Amino acid sequence: MRISQSALRALLVSFCVLLSTLPVLAQTKLDNATCLTCHDGKKGKLNVPGTDDEPRVLRSIAPEPYAKSVHAKMECVACHTDITDNANKDNAHQKNTGQPLKKVDCADCHQELWAAVQKDGKAVDKPRLGVVVQNIEEYKKSFHAKPSSDDKTKPNASCDSCHDTHSFNAPPADSKDRAAWRLGISEACGKSCHADQLETYAESVHGKESIEKKNAKAAVCSDCHSAHSVAGSSSDPFKLAVSSKCGNCHEAQLKSYKSTYHGKISTLGYSYTAKCYNCHGSHDIARTDDPASTVHPDNRMKTCRSCHNGKKDVGLAPAGYATFQPHGHGGDFQKYPQIWIAWQIMIQLLVGTFGFFWLHTLLWFYREYKERQANKSKPHIKPDATLLKYQGKHVRRFSPIWRIAHITFALSLMALTFTGMPMFYPDAPWASAIMNGLGGPHTAGNIHRVCAVIFAGVFFWHLFYILFRIGRDWKNFKVFGPHSMVPNLQDGKDMLGMFKWFFGQGPRPKFDRWTYWEKFDYWAPFWGVTIIGVSGLMMWLPAFFGSFLPGWVFNVAAIFHGEEAFLAVVFLFTVHFFNNHFRPDKFPVEVVMFTGTFSLEEFKHEHTVEYQRLVDTGELEKYLVDAPSPGRLAAAKALGFILIATGLTLLTLVGIGFFTSL
Repeated sequence: MRISQSALRALLVSFCVLLSTLPVLAQTKLDNATCLTCHDGKKGKLNVPGTDDEPRVLRSIAPEPYAKSVHAKMECVACHTDITDNANKDNAHQKNTGQPLKKVDCADCHQELWAAVQKDGKAVDKPRLGVVVQNIEEYKKSFHAKPSSDDKTKPNASCDSCHDTHSFNAPPADSKDRAAWRLGISEACGKSCHADQLETYAESVHGKESIEKKNAKAAVCSDCHSAHSVAGSSSDPFKLAVSSKCGNCHEAQLKSYKSTYHGKISTLGYSYTAKCYNCHGSHDIARTDDPASTVHPDNRMKTCRSCHNGKKDVGLAPAGYATFQPHGHGGDFQKYPQIWIAWQIMIQLLVGTFGFFWLHTLLWFYREYKERQANKSKPHIKPDATLLKYQGKHVRRFSPIWRIAHITFALSLMALTFTGMPMFYPDAPWASAIMNGLGGPHTAGNIHRVCAVIFAGVFFWHLFYILFRIGRDWKNFKVFGPHSMVPNLQDGKDMLGMFKWFFGQGPRPKFDRWTYWEKFDYWAPFWGVTIIGVSGLMMWLPAFFGSFLPGWVFNVAAIFHGEEAFLAVVFLFTVHFFNNHFRPDKFPVEVVMFTGTFSLEEFKHEHTVEYQRLVDTGELEKYLVDAPSPGRLAAAKALGFILIATGLTLLTLVGIGFFTSL
């Protein structure tokens, strides 16, 4: 077949045009190989003419690290979007390599990727993209994202400051490369920005373990400061979070710290008390037996007085502070013998008291309920001539002054419980809200101490009044008489009789003026007020007591105060409430402590021996009074229900706090 001359001429022209465009096509092929013709890290330092006639250093990309990075499968132009395939119009980078490219925004890129993945319904398959977006949100609120003091147009640190985007690849947590990656974190932080901190850290116990001994478990910068939500070390969020970060490695120490005043206040969300770094240092932490350590015995007082310096309502740390055990606990007799003994005493007291009285309560409820069910159709009290004669009358049991003392005692105790329990259970879900509602620890503490003074005032008034009465009627006073609160042999017999009745082995005992459980209720506060009062006073005035007592007494005082308060609150709102309000014979509320009287029928049923004695001696009539008016009785019941509801609410909160703390 022959080709015409004109066709041959057209073919030659087309071929020449194709040859002339090949360099342009090669130049505009925007794959990674093309980019590496200039940016190949193997060529060493690369300079090109800059816009101001000064040489501009090109970014060198080492191919091997890039090939192992998380971005290895991406093309350069996927991030450097201002490099286009039109060499003659828009691609200023190819026209003038001295013109810097637009700064790549890692955050926008990853957020767009995550949005696209979610839109396509593939988020489950690529969860790591979601983690990166979460990290971005944390970074935006962090100290690193704030404008730099040197150049307000730049942040303190950007993604590329910590992550070399061309070689970044965080190894999986369980991989063999993870340890090496962790060991490089502190060096990366120090060399890029924090050289002074790195130098100090290198001499610390953490730094020596990490840098010298290559221990990948040792704390590095990100363990304490986090990776993306880095906060200023003077900020409240950092202060409140840092102790928990220490606890990720030092679990036992964190637990014991949280049981101290410092730890409880921090747990409640207030940053002004000492954290781990206040005592141990931050970048320069040394072992406690190292003479350079801030908590070494020789340096402890200086460390304590860095906060307890006598300024701003904080007393000057006395000598006793040096031997306080901030990590002391009741589980190690060899190391903390005094704390162990105090803990054992309180545990045995709690178990013994609740074990006996809760069993007593359950058996009593069962027996009383069964008898009332069996005798529904019978009169509760068998009438006699005296009851018929004085029908409708009441017996005066408590004078107005005793009733006022009782209500003051009850209200102050409830206020003490309300203001004290957030400190006892700072991890409870309600603790922070209550503390904030009270106005913070300082205000709550003042309210607590005022109520403690009122509570103690009522107790000591009662004590002096009783001593005055005994002294005035000394000749007629009988230590083991019917009007005495001193336990006697008959109380023991009555208690055994009650247990026989519980099991259906005998009749219900007949009681005199005071029952054995009422005497227990009376004498328990003598122990409780002493233990709670003395320990509370020591913690109220630590500078005074610490000037002549060793520091471990404050550890013991905290145990006695908290556990005895727990015993008192739970006993009062369970056993005491049952004995006086919840048992079938009293339900739903007993008001004798509010009206001062109860019916003659109830008097005979509850205190049969005293009733009979007064009838036999003819003294009953002088104790008889008219029944309270309906309005007064309704007010007394309303007050009773309010106090019971308050007590049960406090009991519920304490119960939640107790189980939260387990």
